[in-house]
Amino acid sequence: MQANGKIGKILEAHRGERHVVVLHDFPDADSISAAYAHRLISTAFSIDVDVLYSGEVSHQQNIALVRLLALDMLRWENSPDLAQYQAAIFVDNQGTTVEEIVSGLEAAHVPVLLVVDHHQLQARLKPEFLDIRQTGATATIYAGYLKEGVIEMDTARQEHVLAATALMHGILSDTGGFVRAGADDFEAAAYLSRFRDAEMLAQIMNQARSKHAMDIIRRALGNRMVVDNYSISGIGYLRAENRDAIPEAASFLLTEENVHTAIVYGIVEEGQDETLIGSMRTAKFALDPDAFIKDLFGKDAAGHYFGGGKPMAAAFAIPVGFLSGNPAEEYRALNWEVHDAQVKHKILTKIGVGTNAITGAP
Repeated sequence: MQANGKIGKILEAHRGERHVVVLHDFPDADSISAAYAHRLISTAFSIDVDVLYSGEVSHQQNIALVRLLALDMLRWENSPDLAQYQAAIFVDNQGTTVEEIVSGLEAAHVPVLLVVDHHQLQARLKPEFLDIRQTGATATIYAGYLKEGVIEMDTARQEHVLAATALMHGILSDTGGFVRAGADDFEAAAYLSRFRDAEMLAQIMNQARSKHAMDIIRRALGNRMVVDNYSISGIGYLRAENRDAIPEAASFLLTEENVHTAIVYGIVEEGQDETLIGSMRTAKFALDPDAFIKDLFGKDAAGHYFGGGKPMAAAFAIPVGFLSGNPAEEYRALNWEVHDAQVKHKILTKIGVGTNAITGAP
């Protein structure tokens, strides 16, 4: 196999090894499709690849995509043996949301070979090669690798059709159906359109929202507070498998008239652990979500940001710690009121609105 393109030269130098591709917690269409494409490319260099993630695959479209690809992914919670890998690859993330996996790789002395991402630089990892681009999706970058000829795409090969279809879905998903797409995303989609299965793509994208997702959107709508064109909504406690509904709810709130930015957050319960999870969506081009979230919540004790983002979107995850662990219902409600008030105070201070101006949801 000729090592075409940058990634081809990288993988050629590691021919015959065993690698692990690490996804962010709660993988989405962009990360899943990029992982599948990376595994497909790696086979051309006799590299065995496992895909590792933490959290849950919960969004209906993402569940359908994983089933379609027959992508057997390893869960971090099942304690995989990391010592079997010669290198790690991070796609659609830079390790900031999977600290346990990063620490595990460091303890097992597994080097980070490659980071491929479209978010702002987080500087958590020190990879041998770094490919971060300001594109709409990581899937766009992998489509570029395929276009460079790292492998010869063939519509007669089912795995090539699946890769093109998945990457197209990743681009559509992360650019809001091309609404936030740039030139690179359109070029990638034009290339992928030669190989993708349109009927299969429509089937994935037409998955209905789950009842739980609809309930969380309803809660976000009912709890929202609109101030200075920001829609801010705390949705209380939710189960880990429903976490993907938070960005869905933020996107929904963004559709309201006179709203340019939506922030939705809640406390996600997973066993005895509680984490404040939030999502930010904006239509205001002058607003940098990455800088906004980093400045809003700052860093943890190790110097790592609690969140960050990309153009038009960002996310954050903050361990609750104190008073977590399935308290009695009355204390649970009080616990949420404290965290909700703190988050709202931070956001309102950040956007320059005094908390005395709060009058409640419209």
